[in-house]
Amino acid sequence: MSATWTGVFPAVTTQFTPDEELDLAATARHLEILIDSGVSGLIVCGSLGENQTLAPEEKLAVVLCTVETARDRVPVLSGVAESHTRGAIQYLRELVPLGAAGAMLMPPMSYRGCRRESMTYFRQVAAASKLPIMIYNNPLSYANDLSPAILAELAEEPKFVAVKESSGDPRRITEIHRSIGGRFSLFSGVDDLLLETSILGIDGWVAGTGIAFPRENQWLWELTRAGRWDEARELYRWFQPLLKLDTHPHFVQYIKLCEQETGLGSEWVRRPRLPLVGEERTEVLAIIREAMRVRPALPTG
Repeated sequence: MSATWTGVFPAVTTQFTPDEELDLAATARHLEILIDSGVSGLIVCGSLGENQTLAPEEKLAVVLCTVETARDRVPVLSGVAESHTRGAIQYLRELVPLGAAGAMLMPPMSYRGCRRESMTYFRQVAAASKLPIMIYNNPLSYANDLSPAILAELAEEPKFVAVKESSGDPRRITEIHRSIGGRFSLFSGVDDLLLETSILGIDGWVAGTGIAFPRENQWLWELTRAGRWDEARELYRWFQPLLKLDTHPHFVQYIKLCEQETGLGSEWVRRPRLPLVGEERTEVLAIIREAMRVRPALPTG
């Protein structure tokens, strides 16, 4: 199934059992709920999906599970976060027979490349890919900044079709528009900048915390598409403490705890991550439970 590259493409967690084994049944149950909420696509095995803790065969098992669960109702993308170019190319090739619609390509996680190296990496991976690719720019986490000038150069490669912009600077949206116009579909990748970037002009949202609150997440997106800014602002103000959980180094644990509290998953992570404890756990639970206490009523139908 091909992707339209617009709308909400949530980054999905990988569900585990308490002993850190893949729980594909739990993952599939959550995927069904996300699809039912009205999302336009699914992204698995990204950073929220704990990509780097998964063995290659486990990543492919998660992708296959997602494709089989989606049943062509929405396109499925996989994160690509290999530590070397050959590994990224090989993984992309293995996605094709599974039915993936595309990939979200991150820079190599273990190496901070210079501009020439980053450009070479992205170009070589794209040249070898049969799938369309979303470029993931997250310099705060991955120390490789794909600036608007770099994106303008990468625009020459037709395999690149979208950009997940997660620099944390909403001004980048306008800079990208000015640099390369509508060449890429632009996706906001920072949850608590969704409203700001929507005003500046985006095509989609790679949502994080919203996977635990899928109906509210989708409704917020629909309000921005309709230009109903007063309603969007009101919902956004309720959502903001939750959305901010996506911007912390422990965002995986935070969002999985959200899923557990809302009954959509469990908090189990794979080491070296550990479940939250102590004061941090208490503080995050307080945020989640307060949001659930004052959860807004949404339109029905």
